[in-house]
Formats: sequence, structure tokens, C-alpha cells
Amino acid sequence: MCGDGARLEDDEDRYTGVMPQRPDTCNEDSYLRSGRPSSLFRTSFSCARLETLYRASSLQQRRGGLQCFLMSAILYAVYTVASPDPGLPSRSITAVFLGLNLGLLAWAKHGARKKDTQSAWTWKAVPYFVWQLCTAELLLQLFVKNTDITPRDGLGWLLLFLYLLFATLPLRLSHCVLLACVTALTYIFVVVCLSKRPDQIPYDILILTVTLSAGAAILGASSYCLAEFQQRREFLETRQSLEAQLMFEEQSAEQERLLLSVLPEHVAVKMRQDLGASLDTQFKKIYMSRHENVSILYADIVGFTAISSTYSASELVKILNELFARFDQLSERYEQLRIKILGDCYYCISGAPVERPDHAVLCVYMGLSMVEAIKYVQQTTNSPVDMRVGIHTGAVLAGVLGQRQWQFDVYSKDVELANKMESSGMAGRVHISNATLSFLNGEFEVEPAHGEHREEALQKAGLVTYFIVRALKPFKPAVTKSLASLVDAENSRKTMENAPDSGNNKEDSEEFRQQLRKKLDRGGGTDLKCHSSWLTLRFKDPKVETAFHSAEEAFSPLSLFGGPLITLCAAPVWRFQPWGPFTWGGAGVVALFGLVLAGATCLGSAVRATWLRKTLAILMAFSLIEFLLLDMSNCAIITDVEPPSNSSVNWPTLRCPYPSYYSYIGVLALVAVSMPTYLCYLYKAFLMYILAGGQCCYNILFLAPTIDREDVMSSPHGKEPRFPLKYSLSAVLLIIATALVIVARYAEKARRMLYLRGREVIAQKERAADMKRRNGVLIYNILPPHVAVHFLSSARHHDDLYSQSYAEVGVLFASIPNFADFYTEETINNQGLECLRFLNEVISDFDAILDQNKFKDTIIKIKTIGSTYMAASGITESVETEDGPRWGHLSTLVEFALELKKALSGINEQSFNHFVLKMGINHGPVTAGVIGARKPHYDIWGNTVNVASRMESTGKVGCIQVTDETRRILEPFGFGFEQRGLVDVKGKGQLLTHYLISKDGVSLDLDSDLPVEPTHPIIYQ
Repeated sequence: MCGDGARLEDDEDRYTGVMPQRPDTCNEDSYLRSGRPSSLFRTSFSCARLETLYRASSLQQRRGGLQCFLMSAILYAVYTVASPDPGLPSRSITAVFLGLNLGLLAWAKHGARKKDTQSAWTWKAVPYFVWQLCTAELLLQLFVKNTDITPRDGLGWLLLFLYLLFATLPLRLSHCVLLACVTALTYIFVVVCLSKRPDQIPYDILILTVTLSAGAAILGASSYCLAEFQQRREFLETRQSLEAQLMFEEQSAEQERLLLSVLPEHVAVKMRQDLGASLDTQFKKIYMSRHENVSILYADIVGFTAISSTYSASELVKILNELFARFDQLSERYEQLRIKILGDCYYCISGAPVERPDHAVLCVYMGLSMVEAIKYVQQTTNSPVDMRVGIHTGAVLAGVLGQRQWQFDVYSKDVELANKMESSGMAGRVHISNATLSFLNGEFEVEPAHGEHREEALQKAGLVTYFIVRALKPFKPAVTKSLASLVDAENSRKTMENAPDSGNNKEDSEEFRQQLRKKLDRGGGTDLKCHSSWLTLRFKDPKVETAFHSAEEAFSPLSLFGGPLITLCAAPVWRFQPWGPFTWGGAGVVALFGLVLAGATCLGSAVRATWLRKTLAILMAFSLIEFLLLDMSNCAIITDVEPPSNSSVNWPTLRCPYPSYYSYIGVLALVAVSMPTYLCYLYKAFLMYILAGGQCCYNILFLAPTIDREDVMSSPHGKEPRFPLKYSLSAVLLIIATALVIVARYAEKARRMLYLRGREVIAQKERAADMKRRNGVLIYNILPPHVAVHFLSSARHHDDLYSQSYAEVGVLFASIPNFADFYTEETINNQGLECLRFLNEVISDFDAILDQNKFKDTIIKIKTIGSTYMAASGITESVETEDGPRWGHLSTLVEFALELKKALSGINEQSFNHFVLKMGINHGPVTAGVIGARKPHYDIWGNTVNVASRMESTGKVGCIQVTDETRRILEPFGFGFEQRGLVDVKGKGQLLTHYLISKDGVSLDLDSDLPVEPTHPIIYQ
């Protein structure tokens, strides 16, 4: 469908810089691109469903115009009642219509706020009723007139109402055309029938009446089209905005779900707020907070190493994912916050970030449930695997370190003790400390575990350990926010899975239509009052006002069409009016009209200067004024012999028999002056009153004799009327000018409201895009970009796994071995927080190196484990160019390791510390994957990773240790090594290793900054 093609493609193309390629141009695209249809003969949308939705909303938006029509009808009634000519019947009828119009006006102001079904049907019928009232009032005045009927009676009001029928009534254009034809033809028919001498009405007068009526209708249709084009464009932009908003909300919800599955909400909120903010502080922002009375659970799969050699890496990822997904569900059930997955180790906490008194109880239930859950792996692998669970209670520092690949973690001495509780426990048992036991409130039966005898660290900490035997009370989950959100999320997930095509039918849904109507109806006059002046309607913000005038209008040259049209409609007047010395002046003005229209049409899309637009509009207005006044001067400068009072048969012999028709041409001119969209309504009011005032002066001062003669000749027995025609014409011109000022104000108000809504649409898109960008930045700081794209893909099933095998990968481990001795939990360093702040500076500087051009497309950070930094090369989407060396990324990884050493040396100089790096590098195949589809944790596995870790742990501080195979690959890149010898590596036996010592023959002196007497103990190997 063409409507579907015009949804978000323009926005996407605008963001990507790609121009849309469409073989068929449809109206939707044309409205969005240029504010006009592709063909003026087909203005409706190409999509029938979209057209139906637009018509329902557009007529509702045009309801304000009905008030303008009623105000004009009230002005007509007031003029009729105040005029001295009408008799009692005429005044009585007018009073009735005046009361009806006032009542309808009050209803329209009150009923515009109602949205019920009955009100909607009433609004459909009221415009037709108002039209009938106006037409009936106009025609009844002819029937009750106490003087002879002439073709000019009520003609000025007919022209006004024909224009207002299109410009203000909330009706479809085809209905307006039909009603206008009925009104004009009925008026002419009644005038001819009520005339005492219909056969003597000159055909030129009837032709002029028809052309003037047609001109008023065409001007009204032009005004209708101007408003229609603007409304259609605003409708499409609003619809496009709603689609974008719904799409962004859907994507943001997925991003938010993914984000909050990895980071706690309070951390994610702070990070999102700080994105793009300039933090003028000495240290980089650290998202870390201390929590007391927190229970920490460590769980390890006993026997996992044995089955890892039996299954492939992808099969292991699948088994671990299913197991840890069950653990994640348990953590939701027992109000746990999962911290991290380290290989086959799972650990979580309870009591943070929200404190709760039952943290230890919930943690024990979690541990018991995990022991039961491991039976799944036992059945799947048919192997005697089991869970070993350790729990300790104490204080933690919880948060994230670094600037990328964020992982929520906890740090403290108590965390280390919880880890020791797990390692000193027994398979199939939950091992707790006496600190945890003190919070259990006797809800569990325990027995001594004597773990302090098996682990020295527990004994030094003075802990006594126990095993959980059984629960003494059944578990009763509380209905908490997290449990409720878990149920809601599960229900919404099932709903999405059961309705995969719901996104395609989003526009067809009633909910989408209701939201679209709400967005179109919102904002009304209240919003405009807040942003603009009541009198001038100018926006209070000068920048917004300037932008409003600079905005491209929807086919604005159409508003300048009135000038040439009036000259054509007034052409019949020259058949019976004089050609005098000013005729050529009028002809010159006609030519000027053509130039103005041609220039506006040709430059309409190119003219951006506000002053030039206003100049074109003012030129058209003054040209019309000049044309009318010059043409009226032809009658002012000639003299006619006064005929006798009964010589009406000699009218045609007069050279200026119908000067009153200049005033009716003036009504059309007033309409044309009120139409240009480039001018403020106050400018238009000024020009209209100049035109009306000029014609009034001509009528009263210069054309008075000829108008009086026409007035006397049309009166019965040549009597002079009580309200001379020259005054009545002047009054009609001024009142019609006032009515058109009201309409012009309404039209400008509507345009400004549409502009505000357009700005709101753009602002909503920008806000949604900004939220998406902020969430995207956070997501890409949690997962590698290519992995994040997979998890944010709309085509991905929620339970889809991600795993990818790579044959040639480099892995780096870099640790700060003496940081553990630097870390203390004392009051002077804010219970360890300042120590972690320093570690955050180090890791952040390491992360900043990844932004360098030579590293950002090659090296990827995997994670940090305490003070150990892990990175890899060869697993990004673009490893190197096709003509680059095969293992170029491994060479880049070594250069990255050297940059880490330089960065730490710089930190040492600034902080007067002596921290050192111990690094190990290995290469080979790995499996990269994500464990936990709903709580994704990205990692890499394989023998290559294990050996790289051993290269770091068995290495020497200040050095980079590699295997012999890695040395052979790196030497062609200019790196020099010295052999260390055979090193015993767990799981691999004896491996020949080497230390990196030089690059391109230049010694690297990696251990040059080691302290002679280290501040903190360093283990040299």
C-alpha cells in the first residue's frame, strides 16, 4: 500500500542520508514532501483506509470554522435589523434567525469539547442546518422586501456566504460545491421570479451575478484546498509520528528489558541521565553504592569439567543457558539480584539495592532450589553433576566499573568470604556462615559443617559454618513489585509470541485509531494561548515566530490566485460600464496580476525569504485596490444627463448605469485580500479596511450622483429610499470586511496550531530517538555491537540463543596483582569505596584505549573480574582488510597490551602509586555466546581462554607471557621474546612459554617501573 510506504521511510532515509527510491509517486509522499497532492484533480489519499481515517478527524478539526460562519450570519442579521429600510416583517424574521444563530453559536462553543457518539452525529447534521438557516434568511429577505426586487439585493452577502461555505463549514468539498450551486441558483431564480419586470433585467447583469458567484465559490474552494492540504500534511506527519513513537516505544521497551536484565534499575537510570552530560570532576563517574546486611550466594557446578570434554562448546552453551535460565527464574521468585556468571559459577545477592529483613531466608531458599534444579543437567547429561552452594552475609559495594562492557558486580571482603564458603562446601548442600544464620530466625534446621577447618580464610575471619538440613516452614512468596512485574512480563511475552503478526496490523487496530484521534484533537486553543499573544497571535518565542514564517506553506501560491480571478469575474462589467482614461491602467494591473501569480507559482518552493513572500502578497493586495479604484474612477469622471423619474426604459442608454456592482466586485476583492497565508491577519485587516474605506469614499464622495440615480430608478415611483444605496453599500463593505477579519484570524490561528503540532511531532520524534539512542548506548556498553543487534532484532524469538564459533582469536588477560593488598575497608577510604574509585579510573583509562582508531574495530573488551581485565581480538565483525596479514589482529592485541602498560604507568606517576600489570596472551579457536536469553551474559569459552588465563596467572609481574605457538605467530610482526621454560598449566600439563621483551629490535623494558621496595607485596615468579 502506498500509505504503508510513506510511514517511516522518509525519516530513516533522512537519518541515513539515502534518498528514497519509489517508482510510483503517490499522494501520501507528495503531501509529506511538498505539502500538496501529486495531482490537483485527485487530492485524496491513495490508501482508502487512510482516507476514511483522515475524513473522520479532519471534519472534527474544522469545527471551529462553524463559529466564524455563525458570527458572520449574526453580523448580517444585526445589519438587517439596524438598517432603516426593512419593514416589520423583515425585522421580525431577522430577529428569529438572530436568536437561532446566537443559540447555535453558544452550542458550538460548548459542544466542541464533547467527544461522545451523540455529539459526533449532531456535528454532522449542524453544518447543513446552519446552511439552511443562512440560505432561508437570505431568500426570505427578498420575499418580505417592501420595495422592488433588483438583482443586486443581498448580492454582497450571497458572495460572502458562498465563500464562507467552503472556508469555514466542516463539510466535504463535494458537499460544499453542491450546496454553493444550490444557493447561487436558488438566489438567481428567486430574484428573477420576484422581479416585477424580469424580461427587462439585462442579461449582462445576470451574467455578472453568475461570474461573481462563481468567483466567490472558486475563492472559497481555493481556501478550502489550502486548509485541506495543510491538514492532510499534518495528519500524515502526526500519523507518521505516532507510528514512529509506537515503534520507538516497542524498541525502547525491548532495550529497557534488556538493560534492566543486566543492570539494576537505579544504576540504569543514573547512567541514562549522565549520558551526554559534562561532568566537571577530577574523577570519572563511578556508579557504586555501599549496602549493609546483604546475603551473598555463590553456586558452582561440581563435575562440570568432566562433562565439558564430552560435549561441544555450543552444546555446553545450550545446557548452561537452560540451567541458568532456571536460576534466573528462581532469582525472580526469591527476590534475588543476579550479579554475574563466571563460567559454570553463578552468584547473586539479596537485600540490595532495596533493603529487606528476610534477605538471608530468601537466599537459603534460593540455594535449596538450585540444588533441586541441577537435576535437569543430571538427566540431560547422564552424569553425576551437582551444585555446591555457599552463603555469607555482610556488607557489599555494588555497582559497575569502567566505561564499556558494563557488568554489575559486588566488591568487599564479605564477597570474598562468600566465595570461600562455596569452595569449602559440599556437593548437594547449602553451606552458610554464622553471620547468615543469625538472620534466619529459626526457619531452617542446620547442622555443623566445620568449613572453617577446611578454609583458612574463614578461620581468620572468625566464621563458624553450617549446612542447611531442611526448611521448618513452607515458603510463602510475597506479592511484590518484582513478582508482579515478572507475571506481567511473562503474560506480555506470551501475548507477543501468540500474535507474531500484530505489528503488521497495528494501523488496523482501533487502539491505533484512538491514539491518532487523540493526538490530532489534542493541543487546541489552550496550547496556542500558552505560546502566543491573544491579539496578534504572534508566538512569544521570537525564534518560533521566525521559523513559522520561514516554513514552506502547502501550495501557498494558490492564495494569490484571487487577483487574476477577480479580473476575469469582473470582465462582464465592462460590457455596460464606461471605458475611460483609466481603462489602460486597469489593463496594466491585470498584466501585473499575471506576473505576480507566475512569480509566486514558479518561486513558491524556492522562495525562503519572509520579506519576499510578504512583498508578493502585499503587491497582490495593492494591485487589487488600485484596479478597483481606477476602474471606479471611470464612472467618477463622466457626466450623464439626468433622466426623468419614469424613464427607467432609458437605463441602457446611460454610460454608467450600475455603479453599485463595483462594490460587489469589492466584496470579492476583500475575500482575495483575506486569503494570502504569508500575511498576519492584522496586516490583512489593515489592507481590507483600506480597500473598504477607499470604496466607501468613492461611493459617498465621487460616485454619489450615479449611485443615487441608480437607487432612485430602482425605487417604486422614483422615490428616494430612507437608507440611500451609497450608505448601505458602504456599510455592507465594512461589515463584510469585519466578518473576513474574523475568518482570517481563525485561519491564521488554525495554521499556527498546525505548526505547533508539527513542532510537537518533530519534538516527539527527537525525544523518542534520543531515548532510543541513550538506551542503545547503554546496551552497546553491555553487549558487543553485533550481539546487541541480535538481541534487539524484532525477528528474534525471546528464547533464541546466541553462539558463534571463531577459529582464529587472540585472548588477553591483564591483572593488577597488588590491588588486592591496596584494597582495605576502613573509614579513611570510605569503607573501600575510594579504593574502587581508583580502580574505576584505571579500568576507564583502559577502556578509553579501545576508542583509538587502530583498536576500536579490532579489539573487544570481554569483561573485568575484580582487577583483571579481559579482552579479545578476531571476534569483531571487521577484523582487518582482505589484503591484511592473517594474524594482524593478534599483533594489534599485543600493541593494546603495551598501551595498557603505558596507561597504568601514567596513572602511577600522577597518583604516586606502584601498581603493576601481569599479562598473558594466547591464540586459537573459541566459542562466543550469550548465556541467559532473558538476562544475557556475553562471554567466550574454550581451551584458548583457559590457557590465556593460565599465561596471566603463572606469569611474572610487569611481563607479557605467551605460549610457544603464539610466539611463532608474533615474531614475523617484529616482536622479540625470551624463553622462560616449561610451565605447569592446569589441564594442559607442561607448556613451553616465552616473555615479550622487544619490538622491532628495541627493548620494551616492561619491568622498568617496578618498585625496588614495593609498597604492597608482589609475588615474583
